[in-house]
Amino acid sequence: MDVLASAYDSDEESSPVNDKGGEVSELNFDESASVLQAIKEKFTPDSAPYVADKVTVKNVARVDPKTNQLMYNPKFDELYIPKVGPENPNKTRQQKAPRNMLSGYVEHAHINRFDFDTQRRTFHIMGYAVDPSNVDAPSEKPKYVGDKEKADKEQGASVVELPAKKRIGAKRKTVDRGDASVVDGYLGPWAGYVDEKKIAKPSEEELSLLEEKFGAKKKVGAEEEIKDVEAKTILHIDDPYDYQGRSFLHIPQDLDVNLRSDDPPLKCFIPKKCIHTWSAHNKGVAAIRYFPKSAHLLLSAGMDCKVKLWEVYNERRCIRTYIGHSKAVKDISFNHDGTNFVSAGYDRHIKLWDTETGECVRRFCNHKLPYCIQFHPGGHRKDYFLVGCSNKKIYAWDTRTGGIVQEYDRHLGAVNTVTFVDKGRRFVTTSDDKSLRVWEWDTPVDMKYVAEPGMHSMPSVTLHPNGKWVLCQAMDNQIHCFGVLNNFRMNRKKNFKGHMVAGYACQIDVSPEGSYVISGDAEGKLNVWDWKTTKLYSKFKAHDSVCIGCLWHPHETSKVMTCGWDGLIKFWD
Repeated sequence: MDVLASAYDSDEESSPVNDKGGEVSELNFDESASVLQAIKEKFTPDSAPYVADKVTVKNVARVDPKTNQLMYNPKFDELYIPKVGPENPNKTRQQKAPRNMLSGYVEHAHINRFDFDTQRRTFHIMGYAVDPSNVDAPSEKPKYVGDKEKADKEQGASVVELPAKKRIGAKRKTVDRGDASVVDGYLGPWAGYVDEKKIAKPSEEELSLLEEKFGAKKKVGAEEEIKDVEAKTILHIDDPYDYQGRSFLHIPQDLDVNLRSDDPPLKCFIPKKCIHTWSAHNKGVAAIRYFPKSAHLLLSAGMDCKVKLWEVYNERRCIRTYIGHSKAVKDISFNHDGTNFVSAGYDRHIKLWDTETGECVRRFCNHKLPYCIQFHPGGHRKDYFLVGCSNKKIYAWDTRTGGIVQEYDRHLGAVNTVTFVDKGRRFVTTSDDKSLRVWEWDTPVDMKYVAEPGMHSMPSVTLHPNGKWVLCQAMDNQIHCFGVLNNFRMNRKKNFKGHMVAGYACQIDVSPEGSYVISGDAEGKLNVWDWKTTKLYSKFKAHDSVCIGCLWHPHETSKVMTCGWDGLIKFWD
């Protein structure tokens, strides 16, 4: 406005006078145009306002490390410049060091690929290499890293510069190759050396050393394999006969329960307390079996190489001990009437015993480790028993002749169990090959093969009292059921869970009337399930170690026998 006012100011002398006596100002058009241009420039709005430059004096914009977003694309140098402000006193020396990558600071270096490989090989072979930080100064004396004394000794020579080692001894002479123009007799590059030995045969001294080292071991192993212990027995009661001349095999009749009955109890109940404990063996108990039909006697196989017979009623004494194995006893089985039983041990021997006298009637051995043994349940085949061995085979032995009458060879792993079904006409076997096979007697080809991708090994199998189901203890901590009448199809609704048995062949059993399923586990507990609902009804501590075996008394409503690796046998009610 000052410019506008000054433009209209003029001297009084040059100002004309109007009609009314006032002065008339003379208008200057050039100055008016310049004034209007200045006003236009000052008051015209700017569509692009001025923005402060983010570039500092060093042409680098600092990025706030606490910001979560960037409004522009920063350069690499801007992201790694020092922070503005006071230094963090809590940072370590390593954190304060300059870095251009996550693991540290990398210097740009240009080196030939051949030189790099040469120095790397030299360092691995000789123990030294040229210091890479000294490469840029070739005029100076090279510096080395690693074994500097060896570098001075070898004068810093690399693996490429090292002289070749001189050959020790004369060069081997080759056989005359012959004339290439003659086809017959020309050896060419396949000609051997003059002193070359083409048959690798040990000398006499080497043979004697090998026989001393390996021959003795083989003989010892062969002696252990066929080594047999003299069978003997110990009677622990004063008189094996009563006043009427009856032995301890006689079924007692002065009890509250009828042991001669073929009918099971109408209703069974879950056992709650331990009523008796036998300190059975010095080591763990491997298996227990009731006397057939009556169950007034109990047979136990121990890892102390002994088999013992116990009273279940009255005084509950140890009646007789059978000693005849040099290693732990794996399995035992009564015949149909209990007069004899067989025992299989880790010494690869199977022995037939007279239950009453304790005499070893016959010995069986095929030099294979027996894993399971089972007498035929009766009929005209009552003198036969089956043995599942570690060589994937099942053998049928005749106790009268002592020979093998049949072999069943279809499994792909060691046979774990043998269970008779259908009144002894068929039997079921399980193996480490995670399969279940069904056989007919005297037919060496399996009639049914059950194997699924989700199946596990089943080292314990039990037949349900009604004969319609087979219960299998699997290594996936479940008990599976297979139907005998429906072509051994798995019943997926009958799976009993809640116990830990992986790695242990814990025996399973069913109550006489078929309402409860029992099994031991690896924690020493006894588990009781309901057959219909598969619900876990009870679980209680039975042994301090693995509860490997359990049997429900066939004539009692709530009496269960258990055994464990703690060497104890317990009677529960």
